[in-house]
Amino acid sequence: MKAQNQTTEFILLGISDRPELRMPLFVFFLAMYLLTVTGNILTVAAIQSDDRLIHTPMYFFLSCLSSVDVCFTSVIIPTMLLSLLGGHGQGGTISYAGCLTQMYFFLALGNTDSYLLAAMAIDRYVAICNPLHYATVMSHRLCLLLLVGSCLVSHLHSLLQTVLVSYLTFCASNRIPHFFCDIQPLLKLSCSDTSVNELVGMTEAFAIIMTPFLTIMISYIRILMSVLRVPSVSGKLKAFSTCGSHLTVVTLFYGSIVWVYFRPLSGYTAVKDRVAAIMYTVITPMLNPFIYSLRNRDMQSALKKVVGRRRN
Repeated sequence: MKAQNQTTEFILLGISDRPELRMPLFVFFLAMYLLTVTGNILTVAAIQSDDRLIHTPMYFFLSCLSSVDVCFTSVIIPTMLLSLLGGHGQGGTISYAGCLTQMYFFLALGNTDSYLLAAMAIDRYVAICNPLHYATVMSHRLCLLLLVGSCLVSHLHSLLQTVLVSYLTFCASNRIPHFFCDIQPLLKLSCSDTSVNELVGMTEAFAIIMTPFLTIMISYIRILMSVLRVPSVSGKLKAFSTCGSHLTVVTLFYGSIVWVYFRPLSGYTAVKDRVAAIMYTVITPMLNPFIYSLRNRDMQSALKKVVGRRRN
């Protein structure tokens, strides 16, 4: 970090500066956060309690996804809630180091999330389109490699972005019109030349983010093509229903990310970007347990066992 940085802390203005909305929004997002954490922890507990599920690639990745989602939302939402409790126009304060730390983990965990979604799509593609070789292809070794690769790529990307931001100078306003420390509002706030950051964002970041998205889309296109050849109408409807719900979450997740990060910095709009950010930081982590877990019979059975044990 540069020594000439004059800003030692930032003020996160949060979602809304209207005092009458702060408490209702606080209650609303607190409820969503508790639902997200509870749903994902139950998913992990159900999978870990069943030896058959934990050794199945799909559930192995689902357990990892739920664990990452708990950490991801915990990096973002508590700060959002604190900003809502701040005084009128004040928001919540966060130190310079705390801001960079939050941005690092937000990027690392968010990208790990997307790569795990891609790994799950690959798993479904192999299971549906190449079932005879599923056990051979989706070996335990490959699953571990996909997990380690997801974490490694995501953390290296996050480290690069965070180091580049740490070289910027913030010498004018310290008020961030957002509910967490994200790249775009920080670049907008900086009084340094941000051309390198923008170039890296439109090249390296584009490749890092779009690689899992394209992997997911190609996998599901191949799955749908395979499903169309199934003679059973009920089988087709079930497959389309499952794929449709998965693709809906993926579209919401990546659509909002593309809207926020792949526009020129001059096109940054605080209000619209905050709304879009809610989609991938709050909504999709909350939906994942319902989409990937509660509609699955094996998971329903495992969840009943976990809840039954706790009642006893």
